[in-house]
Amino acid sequence: MPPVNLRAYWRFVLVAWQFLPLLVAYLRDRNRFLLFGRGRDVSAEQRRKRARSLLETLLTLGPTFIKLGQLLSTRPDVLPPEYIDELEELQDRVPPAEWSDARAVIEEDLGPIDSRFSEFDTEAISGASLGQVYRAETEDGDVAVKVRRPGVRDLVEADLRVIRWSLPILMYFVDESRAFSLETLADEFDRTINQEMDYEREARMLQEIRANFADDDAIRIPSVDESRSTERVLTMEYVPGTKITDLDGLSERQIDGAALAETLQRAYLQMIIEDGVFHADPHPGNLAVQDDGTLVFYDFGMSGYVDPFIQDRIVDFYIAVANQDIQAILDTLVEMGTLSPDADRQVMGDVLELAIADARGEDIEQYRVQQIVQQVEDTIYDFPFRLPANLALVLRVATVVEGVCVTLDEDFDFIDVATTYLREQGFLEDTVRQYVEDRANEAGEAAQSALRTPPKLEEVLDQARNRDLEVKVDLRDSQRLIGRFARRIVYGLVLSSAVLSTAFLFVFEEYVAAGVTTVLAAVVTILLYYSLRERTGIGAQPQFTRQSMREGRDRE
Repeated sequence: MPPVNLRAYWRFVLVAWQFLPLLVAYLRDRNRFLLFGRGRDVSAEQRRKRARSLLETLLTLGPTFIKLGQLLSTRPDVLPPEYIDELEELQDRVPPAEWSDARAVIEEDLGPIDSRFSEFDTEAISGASLGQVYRAETEDGDVAVKVRRPGVRDLVEADLRVIRWSLPILMYFVDESRAFSLETLADEFDRTINQEMDYEREARMLQEIRANFADDDAIRIPSVDESRSTERVLTMEYVPGTKITDLDGLSERQIDGAALAETLQRAYLQMIIEDGVFHADPHPGNLAVQDDGTLVFYDFGMSGYVDPFIQDRIVDFYIAVANQDIQAILDTLVEMGTLSPDADRQVMGDVLELAIADARGEDIEQYRVQQIVQQVEDTIYDFPFRLPANLALVLRVATVVEGVCVTLDEDFDFIDVATTYLREQGFLEDTVRQYVEDRANEAGEAAQSALRTPPKLEEVLDQARNRDLEVKVDLRDSQRLIGRFARRIVYGLVLSSAVLSTAFLFVFEEYVAAGVTTVLAAVVTILLYYSLRERTGIGAQPQFTRQSMREGRDRE
């Protein structure tokens, strides 16, 4: 049996043991006593506590699961907000491998270090779950040498098998829409983690993106030293800079945060909308700023392509957001496969209005927030949000970049920047032309419909007069309210009958039979009580990034 299989079996046992407490807790949420009993209500604080436990479990299990946690933090269609908040803090808190092990990898791939580098600092300047970076010097200047962690590929392959084996078990705990998201997540994770371990691919992506910004003086991307790079070792130009979220450091260098935020946003708009290839890991550790304000990108292990169809839909989405055309936004989400066509468009429209207002930095009345949250609670099961694999990385980029931009400029308006960019690139002109053509087509279709409708209407009226008209009604009860009310009525009728029967039996001194009906009445009373306590929705805590920031500053 191949060693990787033996390792996978052992890892499966270890992973199952680590996740057992969480799985038991989730089972008890469904049935208080595991196999029977009513479900439990889980508060936001309990979910947050479990999220912290999950975080520690992922760290304990090592590199593969740390990467899985980082990917999960970008998937609100899979995890509740409390888990997303906790996992967003997940970093590669893994100590670097021993220098002797890293040196063995370098020399196996490149040859003796002394002959390939004039200087080599054996202390890693950064360490991560899959690799670590060292600083060195060549005849061409300072370089950063990224080395894949020794033995990590075998560990990842074993862990990926464990995840595949675990997927059918996890499906038991989720509904259909989240099952779809879990399957796409597993496929995406398998692909991205293998891509991230392939430094030859990273070098190609880096060079392609670098070529796209060759004429942009505001962007700096390190060059690759191809003669000293392999699948396990990547040697790049060493480009120092100030961390993009180091506001004090940027202030000392008199760098304009608002201008820097706009540069970052426009760079990603170009990568996603025009170039179709983008840097997909824009967290603050991978973005730096040189003393002259030039924006520097690091670490292209997570990079991806956007196909033309998705590019067009993203342009449509930005234009619809700029125009605050809620129905167009919903249409675009449906076309991209992110939103089910059966979703409640009225409720989704109200939620999007709030999201756009928050993105523009507008104040939102609390009563309006509560109103929308109540609507969401009442229709939560009609919200089949899902993220196809080809959109997950794009979503990650959009959310992380927006967060970095708001850190640099609390009044940053990404909608305004996106609109200006689209106008400069001519996308808005094409949209206006298309809009005129669409309206003209609609006018033609309306004229044809006006001619076809009267005969059909006359036919329907004739059927109604002759009593041949049948009307079918499709009553949707997503929350099973009808069944719930019917159950309560039945309980009430049975309880009434049991009470009356008990009274008559006592009168006629049939005490044994009266005892049986008394027990029956007690059982039905308990069932009716728990039925009346059933909740019609799930609780939600609205969170709006900018508004929360402003309220926090006001309290301070």
